[in-house]
Amino acid sequence: MDAPPHLPDPAPGRLQRVRPIAIIDIGSNSVRLVIYEGHSRAPTPLYNEKLLCGLGKGVATTGRLPEDAVHRALEALARFRLLCQIADVRWVRVLATAAARDAENGPAFLEAARRACGHEVELLSGEREAMLSAFGVISSFYEPDGLVGDLGGGSLELIDVAQGRAGSGITRPLGGLVLSDLAGGSPKKAAKITRELLAGAPQLAALPGRTFYAVGGTFRALAKLQMAERGYPMRVLHGYDLDLSEGLQALAARASATKQDGVSEQRRPLLVYGAIVLDEIIRVGRPQRITISALGVREGLLYGELDPATRVEDPLLVAAAEFNILRSRAPRHGYDLIAWTNAAIERLEIAETAGEKRLRHAACLLADIGWRAHPDYRSDQSLALISQSSLLAIDHPGRAFLALAVHYRYAGLSADKVPADTFGMATPRLRELARRLGALLRVAYPVSIAMPGLLRGTSLGLEDGSVVLRLPAELAPLASERLAGRLGALAKLLRRASRIEIGGVSR
Repeated sequence: MDAPPHLPDPAPGRLQRVRPIAIIDIGSNSVRLVIYEGHSRAPTPLYNEKLLCGLGKGVATTGRLPEDAVHRALEALARFRLLCQIADVRWVRVLATAAARDAENGPAFLEAARRACGHEVELLSGEREAMLSAFGVISSFYEPDGLVGDLGGGSLELIDVAQGRAGSGITRPLGGLVLSDLAGGSPKKAAKITRELLAGAPQLAALPGRTFYAVGGTFRALAKLQMAERGYPMRVLHGYDLDLSEGLQALAARASATKQDGVSEQRRPLLVYGAIVLDEIIRVGRPQRITISALGVREGLLYGELDPATRVEDPLLVAAAEFNILRSRAPRHGYDLIAWTNAAIERLEIAETAGEKRLRHAACLLADIGWRAHPDYRSDQSLALISQSSLLAIDHPGRAFLALAVHYRYAGLSADKVPADTFGMATPRLRELARRLGALLRVAYPVSIAMPGLLRGTSLGLEDGSVVLRLPAELAPLASERLAGRLGALAKLLRRASRIEIGGVSR
């Protein structure tokens, strides 16, 4: 079947007026290409390919990058070069980390890598690597405060983050491949080495009671295994808090002994060393929680090259706005909902924190993304898409809030229709707010039918103890039983009566 001649190029499902960019990351364990749709505050991967080459294997003991690993890495880099050409990538940045930094044949490899990929390779110092990891966390969490730990195959970087800034960082040769080599494959010896190398680290001294942001493939693999064993309902690693009630080394040992879905055979032997490092960080630093960051050096580089005005944008709202553009019937209507609910929240005297307000704004932008689904499944499809999407700067309870608010907007406010897993992930406060926002949206949509401009002439507020919806006279036919019922459901949540006024006359 031939493609119709009128098909648009690029596809409407892609953002317009942006060109892809790419980062090639030559790490100690893996070589990876990530092509992003564009350079923005909330970058979306367009293509992602990784090859576990093991460049750092043996470097700690032999001082050299293994020849077979070098050969595999150069083949991958040549392939990445072609993939970037195919995707019409605007610019490419190539980074190399600990293995190439520490090996005596590192300079020769970097020159060969430059020829293979067709771009200059930036060899990161340990301090630069730590700073980019910190930027990756700053760019993808809401007001992060704590310690970033980036564990690669060749090194561990530690750097403090607070108030949108990164402190001074350190690097230690505690990557999984290096630690395995130094310990001769002995976990007991690895624990001793880790303790010695982390002793006196000032970053750990400032960690008690704060968050440790765990960056790197080994930490992510540990989280993925724990999520699978717990039957965790949300398959999003970013923002996942590790459950520390069970020893991480026991988890890693089980994964190393048997094949586990989602964890490569090459990475499984390294999990125990990642668990050893993390256990020592917990023992010394006493963090309040361990949160997984799916973003690190690559995204930190992108963030660092943004202009100051773009850096201060909220990545959650940027990503929600992009979803709104790509999936809603009328993108401007999402902003009408923001303004309309802003006024309604104030007039209805509903208390709301700054963090809750930004979640509400994101929900308004996401409220119509399921409209193409069959009406019976719009709530389920929207809930799955929102709860599992690559949104940034939002924790898992916040994701649950967004999903529940849009679910209520479609499925109604009955508690027995709410998915138990998603409901359970939201805090009681967020559950209440999601239901109220869902009720507000259920009033707004019969008035506007998702078209922009209609809500501007209407208002919702309190008068004489009742929730009052005011419509202009020209919209009088919209005052249906359906609209009155939805207004009544909102009023019931607020323990109020309700009525509709048209042109100042009650109905």
